[in-house]
Amino acid sequence: MFRALLLSLGQLGDPAIRRVLAKSLALTLAIFAALGAAIWWGLDAALAEWRYHGALAGAAASVATLLALWLLFRAVAVLVVGVFADDVVAAVERKHYPEALASARAVPLHRSMQMGLGSAVRFLLVNLLMTPVYLALLVTGVGTAAAFFVVNAWLLGRDLSDMVASRHLSRAAVRDWRKANAAKRFVLGLAGTGLFVVPVVNLLAPVLGAAMATHLFHRTRP
Repeated sequence: MFRALLLSLGQLGDPAIRRVLAKSLALTLAIFAALGAAIWWGLDAALAEWRYHGALAGAAASVATLLALWLLFRAVAVLVVGVFADDVVAAVERKHYPEALASARAVPLHRSMQMGLGSAVRFLLVNLLMTPVYLALLVTGVGTAAAFFVVNAWLLGRDLSDMVASRHLSRAAVRDWRKANAAKRFVLGLAGTGLFVVPVVNLLAPVLGAAMATHLFHRTRP
């Protein structure tokens, strides 16, 4: 996986990957900006009878948006990059796996959006279900962070690898490949989740994760 990370970092200058990075970052930030505006509008209306309601709504909306950015950035970023993931995977295949690129099937936009949305929904639902466990582990000091890391590594490993496998395998074959490479997908998820927790690097994490998943798939594909 370390080699896959190095290869992915080395290809960040690829024009196709730079375009995906720019588009995905712009759309991700636009989503959070729209969320902030919606929160401000709702609070401003709710506090209309209060003095200085505009300032209060603005401050509360800013805090809420920053909190959402911290908690939901991974879900939104993977959802967004899922829409453009085919371009990242194709760029990596063009450089490193040209024979695989020749036989690849482009993932339709609706399928990419479906996978991205599925990723976001799984992230939210699984972490909501795990909330009691996270809270119970607070007394350990590090248990909550460790559990969150492991759970989300499992989720992310599946999401990233499916983006690549869907270009080359049928849905049934994707499920078989997923089972056969569960441990390697988990390591991919650990690496990707690690990237998401590093400030600034987390902005690159979705694109780097998709590139790393491409290397993983082509080294383990049936």
